[in-house]
Amino acid sequence: MNEAHVSADQAEETPEVDELPDDLNATRQDLEDYIFPNNNRRRIPGYLYLASAVVLIGLYVGFGGDGVLVNRGYLWAAGIAGIFGVYSLLSGWNLAIDERDALVVAAIEVGQPIGPASAQLSWRGLLSRPVWRILCYTAEDPPLTRALVIVDGVDGSVVERIVEDNPEDWDEVTAAP
Repeated sequence: MNEAHVSADQAEETPEVDELPDDLNATRQDLEDYIFPNNNRRRIPGYLYLASAVVLIGLYVGFGGDGVLVNRGYLWAAGIAGIFGVYSLLSGWNLAIDERDALVVAAIEVGQPIGPASAQLSWRGLLSRPVWRILCYTAEDPPLTRALVIVDGVDGSVVERIVEDNPEDWDEVTAAP
């Protein structure tokens, strides 16, 4: 059995440090430059599925459908790959609204300046249309109003909105001991 032996000096020289990778570290200074990945990347596998379907149909036609290696299974596989390809192309919406634009739309929809807020990208419907879910509080301290605004990621329209008085009780948190 081979075991790696580490001397005491080597163990002291390399302390274990637990840290996040740079792209997940929220304390980075260049977070303003972060670009959210576009949803239209789904089109790439769609084109690959369609190309695979064309190749499978070409093999079926070229070698005939009665062989042992090339048979009707190629047509079934081409059909399934074609369906996946069309679905991938249809669900590959272009994400034209980023999280900052969605926050602006939410602020306009709430009608008050926004304080703490959270933006989450999700998908809606069978064709997976991207939408931003914005949970926001107004800028007062403590916030008087909270809202959930769902903003379409393709055209920036408001899909749904719920605006209500903030039901959270802040008296216990802000009271002095």
